[in-house]
Amino acid sequence: MSSRRLITPSERSKLDPFVVATGDASPRDLMERPFFSLAKAKRTAPIVYQAGDVRVEVYAVPEHGMATIWDADVLIWAASQIVEAENLGLKTSRFLRFTPYQLLTAVGRRTGARDYKLLKGALARLQATVIRTSIRQDEHWRRHQFSWINEWEECARRDGRVQGMEFVLPDWFYRGVIDRSLVLTIDPAYFSLTGGIERWLYRVARKHAGRQPKGWSFEIAHLHAKSSSLVRVSDFALQIRRIAVRQPLPGYQLHIESEARRELLRIVPSKLSTSPVDSAVEALGTPHANGIGIPHAGLSGLRTHDSYSESNLESNLDSNCCSGPVRLADNADASSFADPPSSKLPSQPSLPLLDDKAGGRR
Repeated sequence: MSSRRLITPSERSKLDPFVVATGDASPRDLMERPFFSLAKAKRTAPIVYQAGDVRVEVYAVPEHGMATIWDADVLIWAASQIVEAENLGLKTSRFLRFTPYQLLTAVGRRTGARDYKLLKGALARLQATVIRTSIRQDEHWRRHQFSWINEWEECARRDGRVQGMEFVLPDWFYRGVIDRSLVLTIDPAYFSLTGGIERWLYRVARKHAGRQPKGWSFEIAHLHAKSSSLVRVSDFALQIRRIAVRQPLPGYQLHIESEARRELLRIVPSKLSTSPVDSAVEALGTPHANGIGIPHAGLSGLRTHDSYSESNLESNLDSNCCSGPVRLADNADASSFADPPSSKLPSQPSLPLLDDKAGGRR
């Protein structure tokens, strides 16, 4: 087997690999803060978001564009593997070894040649996107800078067939994932959401509305600022109204309200289909293992029931305050890791949501 090196092995040489056996683990996602582009078109305009003491800056390079909310499925999957391994008392690492088939099927994607190519594009954007943030910093350090993936490698045979992949996650992300107080669960149906705004809205719902019977209301202008979308406020509001008509968010109902000439969106839990991330795990092993794999890899993958979790990167403070400038329109033309998912989604448990403040499990 030949190996095409896309990165230097310096950091990986210092880390023990965490080898994913099945890829079926409960998905864990991250972040309601505006860390990703919500558009499928290439975005190069930076994100600069400020809310109180929290600051988020995201920068893209013209060659690849900014990592998108669909590219974030890679991080959701990685976090899922780590959290469930931690739940079983297994040793984890920022250095993951896996097959593309495991990742693609776990997030409901197809597994054709084009899908493998899109996955590599997502990895390139995740590595090229630079984040600067004050979230989860102690009193002496006010800013942390990183990329979503430090380095990655594709292992292929001489005929070009991809046999496996490896990547290294940044320490900031990994520490947030293994902090159990920061983990929330999300519904596996999240992967069926095709719009960037509705995917982001689900994260907002999971973070703020949670299990509150009366839900949580947001001024739409404030939601626009929080999302860092490049569309105009009026166009953003129109999309929110259309989403409210379709009601696509699993486990939540959306209601448009008016209050003193302000347009509000109320998000109310409907059917709570998610479960805590520390719920019982069915088994450890490779029930769906296939012929694609990395030779001599040890087994440390796992699978569970059916919901996903997200790392909660923000507190509920200032959730209804307007902040940030109005953005311009999105850039045009570029493909992303955003093709419609396959019709069969995995039945799995939870995903994580990284927060700047620790809190109890919800």
